[in-house]
Amino acid sequence: MPGTGGRYFHLHLVSDATGETLITASRAVASQYRSGADGGMAAVEHVHSMVRTRQQLDEVLGKIEATPGIVLYTLTDDELGKRLESACASAGLPALSLLGPIYAVFRSYLGAPQERRAGAQHELNKEYFARIEALNFTLIHDDGAMTEDLEMADVVLTGISRTSKTPTSIYLANRGIRAANVPLVPGVEPPAALTRARQPLVVALIATAERVFQVRQNRVLGQGADNPSPFYIDRAAIAEELAQTRKYCARYGWPVIDVTRKSIEETASAVLALRAAQLQAREAAQ
Repeated sequence: MPGTGGRYFHLHLVSDATGETLITASRAVASQYRSGADGGMAAVEHVHSMVRTRQQLDEVLGKIEATPGIVLYTLTDDELGKRLESACASAGLPALSLLGPIYAVFRSYLGAPQERRAGAQHELNKEYFARIEALNFTLIHDDGAMTEDLEMADVVLTGISRTSKTPTSIYLANRGIRAANVPLVPGVEPPAALTRARQPLVVALIATAERVFQVRQNRVLGQGADNPSPFYIDRAAIAEELAQTRKYCARYGWPVIDVTRKSIEETASAVLALRAAQLQAREAAQ
């Protein structure tokens, strides 16, 4: 295969904006080729962002020629897109407009052409400012801070240490969800603000004792701590923490999400589904 160079292949992502759409979509597909009986294949990403002129595109084409591989692009300028595809075809390289098929479906269903503007999804609109507000809220309500404001949250994540509460909260914030997180500490009752919260959805994140042990152990080793608490990386103590978490969930009616085999994105998706069900139930009760 041209451009593989052994167990890797080059992946060129050409965008007239930030390239985030291409990066997310291509990584989802490339991840399917990382493992297998033959050891899998790894993608070497080349992100070419803010490509909006012919001169900029020609520079990109030179880089593609130097490291040939798969080319994916999101270019709203049809002339630039055709030039890129023509150059790739001449070099025998596959090139695909990621949004082209989606535009076609919208155009077919809506019966009208789209207004194609580079980076339109990143404009400073109401949704953008809502995400910024949510992110600010999440950052100042991380790790049990400012629990007196929990009623202002959309979602509150709780659970023992090392169950991905913070990264999941930040991911949710980027989706416009005001997410706080409150840790459950061994031997300490949950704060009253958490147990009495009515407006936000409170969700407990758990994992297997073995998974929590591995994450905690890696954290201790990574930080070079000389005298970590023996209970922090004790499997039996961790199992007891998880058992106590389940008791709290049963007592206060908190739903539980097991994050053992979930990515941050999958955990956030499960939280959003619970949030949607909560809002639907409240609407039906009115």
